[in-house]
Formats: sequence, C-alpha cells, structure tokens
Amino acid sequence: MMTEKESFIQLKKDNVIRIGIKDSEGNDTGKYLSFDLEDITLPLRLSDCEEMHRKNIIYLRDTFVIIDKKEDKKGKKILSWKEEEKIKALNEYYKKEMQALDLFIGEGKTQMILDLMGRNPYYSMYDDISEMLNPILPKLKMNADSIKKQIMTKYGKNNDSEVLK
Repeated sequence: MMTEKESFIQLKKDNVIRIGIKDSEGNDTGKYLSFDLEDITLPLRLSDCEEMHRKNIIYLRDTFVIIDKKEDKKGKKILSWKEEEKIKALNEYYKKEMQALDLFIGEGKTQMILDLMGRNPYYSMYDDISEMLNPILPKLKMNADSIKKQIMTKYGKNNDSEVLK
C-alpha cells in the first residue's frame, strides 16, 4: 500500500518505435520489436551488427575455400567429409549471424522471430530481418541529428567549446 511519502516516476515513451512481427502467413503475432530512438547506443549497435555480418560472410567464404582445398573422404555416411564440414560451417555461420542481429534488436530476439515464423536459421535470414527493420533506419538517423541539435542548443551557445561542432 502506498503512503503519502511514497511517489512514483514514469518516463515518457515519446521516441519509442515498435515494429510488429507477422507469422509466415502474414498474421499478426502480437509480438513486436521495440526501439528507443533516443538510445544513443542504438546507432553504435547497428554499426557493430553490420560489421559483424561482414566478418561472418568472410568467415564462411574462407572456411569453404579451406574445405574445398582439402581432399574429400567418402565414408559410410550419406554425406562426404567436405559436405559435412560445409554444413558445420554453415551452422556456425548461422549462430554468428544470430549474434550479430541480436546486437541490434536485442538478445534472444532473432530466435523469437524465427520461432514465430516456424523457421530454423537460414542463409538469407540476416537480409530478411534487416529488410524488416528498414522503416526505422531513417528515423534513427533523424533522431541522432535531432539529439545533436538539442545538445548544441542547450549547451553549445553558452559554452565557447567547439567540441560538438
């Protein structure tokens, strides 16, 4: 029970954007991704995500080249040694891509999206989820510029510092 001495604070959600997630048939799942556009780490996390994606592609390409240069071994299994190694490399690539996406959209969110779609990780997953996020990217840039202007307005004119210019 709250007494007169207790009080509550509530932050505004003015610059929070939500992107709804639909299932593979296009039905609303009731789940969404939420982004606070005033989170100053958001552009940095996006940049880290994109950099990790580029490194993941290089990892996969280089791993396939190394596998292809080795002699193939046919055993008693259905797949050859090279085929098995490539599948293992792809599986590792998928894990790394999920980590890259989670840097930006939040930990565990990539798996949530895949589960809602009834999918396992797949090769073009990064591109598909990135396409889903395209609507917020211009807002992210616009808001970063707006925050810079607000800082300049509040602190720049009274301060002779050129730090923010």
